[in-house]
Amino acid sequence: MEKREDLNSILPFLPLFLRSSTLFWPSKALEALKALALGPAVSRVRSGGVLFDAILDLRDSLGLSSWELTPRTASGYALFFDEMMSGMDSRVWFEEVVPGMARLLLRLPSLLEAHYLKSDEMFGEGKAGLRFMGPQEPGLVFLNQELIAALLSCAMFCLFPTSDRDVRCPPIINFDVLFASLNRNGKHCQEQKVRCLVHFFERICLRMPTGYVSFERKVLPRESSDHGVTYPTSANWSTSTVPLCSFEVFSSGSIEDQPHEAIEVDFANEYLGGGALKWGCVQEEIQFMINPELIVGMLFMACMEDNEAIEIIGIERFSCYMGYGSSFRFVGDYLDNKPYDSIGRRKTRIAAIDALCSPRMWQYEVEGLVRETNKAFCGFLDQSVYKRRLKWYANSSNQEMSTGISENENRSEVEGNSDSESSQVMDSQDNVGIATGNWGCGAFGGDPQIKSIIQWLAASQALRPFIHYYTFGEAALQRLEEVRQWILLHGWTVGDLWNMLVDYSDQRLNRKTHVGFFAWLLPCNKPNDVPHTSEE
Repeated sequence: MEKREDLNSILPFLPLFLRSSTLFWPSKALEALKALALGPAVSRVRSGGVLFDAILDLRDSLGLSSWELTPRTASGYALFFDEMMSGMDSRVWFEEVVPGMARLLLRLPSLLEAHYLKSDEMFGEGKAGLRFMGPQEPGLVFLNQELIAALLSCAMFCLFPTSDRDVRCPPIINFDVLFASLNRNGKHCQEQKVRCLVHFFERICLRMPTGYVSFERKVLPRESSDHGVTYPTSANWSTSTVPLCSFEVFSSGSIEDQPHEAIEVDFANEYLGGGALKWGCVQEEIQFMINPELIVGMLFMACMEDNEAIEIIGIERFSCYMGYGSSFRFVGDYLDNKPYDSIGRRKTRIAAIDALCSPRMWQYEVEGLVRETNKAFCGFLDQSVYKRRLKWYANSSNQEMSTGISENENRSEVEGNSDSESSQVMDSQDNVGIATGNWGCGAFGGDPQIKSIIQWLAASQALRPFIHYYTFGEAALQRLEEVRQWILLHGWTVGDLWNMLVDYSDQRLNRKTHVGFFAWLLPCNKPNDVPHTSEE
């Protein structure tokens, strides 16, 4: 185990020790966990205040200072478990859930060792084991749900080391900041976030899930590569002849409740999870509360750069909710009935893509348009089947499609694949579309009309069959359905729509127009009108 590069890269972020090829808890921590596992009759842990004292003892046994925790963490644990939680729920928590979490932590060393053996067996040595994944390091981490639950139990007990971290490191996933934010007169959404997490632990202690979750860091190489599609330039987008995919507008409903097999877009922070474990409570943070397994990705994923995205497949949803932001509320249990794929992952796909924050007029610059479109494209793209899909689409339409991929790369990738093989690839993949909404808008300050078009371009270029767009009542998108119909009526390609977007943005920058893209595109509100161009 000492020679494993993957383990050595993540070990500084874990509360375990490694000696003689064995992962282990220090003896004092082991004894404390054994006492917790036997229940309150032995551990005396029957309240939030005493639970926090036990957490401090555990941290001390690991050499972790209490000063590294957020002030008021102790009062937050006491407030939630002793006052905010009902008496009955509190008894279940201390008599059943806390001992169950302790037993899970006792198994953490063996779970990790088994994980590395299993990932080597399935994907090859060092290819999918738990490890730190830094910028520009594409790859996969493949975890079972029991290991994820054990790691999240470490977070509930605030056992992850926090010292010697710099900006390149992933965020800290201990729950101390979240509990410290609780107070009787504070934001109720913080209490509701904790309720979602507590419910997760109640569920996994009642019945441990047995599936798998994969976390993939996706990178669009800046320079030409034989291993996949590279970062497209404006010229690539401008000359693309890929047809636009189906685009459906939904004025009600939510991304996570969509019934189709689609990649659900996480309106992410550059640091995965954003403010989920702090004070945030918007789209990404809510996703992480109702699907707590996502939090584990924060442990090992460094911040995303402009040409990167993170895709998570297999997470299970545990909670129902209502509201948004300050009105967010946990409203009960959710039973996830999504089917599994061939390697044991639920068919739930999340693409985390971070938009520009407060882009102002730069979002209309060509560089800004390229950055945002490529960010979405990276999240929506499946490199493993893209070029075979491209050949299938070209054969089915009897025409070549320009996508920015060099002919040599395209030919070498598909050479030897028969039409029937390509068709089989499409049969298994062509139903996976995109479910998204107002990415990069709201607090991030992006233009909703531009962002909706950018995502349509990215999904089409990635050869996704459809995009389902949830407007969430955004006033600026009232004409989105009208624009969709107009664009499809004219049979535009990705390149056509891109050029129109660039044309509009140039006029916006040069103050030749002050209206939104939709009004500019449909100036007279008639389907057969030709939009303004920069030559006018």
